[in-house]
Amino acid sequence: MQLQDTRNAIEKVLYTKDEIAARLGEMGADISRDYDGKDLLLVGVLKGAIMVMADLSREISVPAKMDWMAVSSYGASTKSSGVVRILKDLGEDVQGRNVLIVEDIIDSGLTLAWLKENLEARGAASVKIATALRKPDALKVDVDVDYVGFDIPNEFVVGYGLDYAEDYRHLDFIGVLAPHVYAPESVNND
Repeated sequence: MQLQDTRNAIEKVLYTKDEIAARLGEMGADISRDYDGKDLLLVGVLKGAIMVMADLSREISVPAKMDWMAVSSYGASTKSSGVVRILKDLGEDVQGRNVLIVEDIIDSGLTLAWLKENLEARGAASVKIATALRKPDALKVDVDVDYVGFDIPNEFVVGYGLDYAEDYRHLDFIGVLAPHVYAPESVNND
């Protein structure tokens, strides 16, 4: 889908397909260097991280296995409830493994902090985080993020896996959703 097909739902484009690809290439090189000779398990957080996981994994030159988790603290809202539920758990055992959580966006950080702690409690040798986007001004908890694609302003963004009401995920760019689409709700979409 092209920008002109979004019918004024996108206020502005933050990152194009090419800009995203270039940054993921840089992140993949860093991850490959850091995990050289190590057992790596990529854990994508559904649904938003699908695009990031697919593209980032192809930029990683060391052997890596993949698995998926689905967790929710939002329900149908754009605000986190603060209560995290596992909707789909891992199929792989993380005991003694180096886990890299792959996220689309870090907003409040609440869900991700819980997920990191959960995987550490399962006996992972290490748990690090890679994200395409981070909203520093929206963070409510301190979360160490090892690989960040882009820091963005606290605006509601869609595209490249990010959605509003299950729409816009398929866009090949990241854009700011116009407030008239989601108003009067807040601007969180972690």
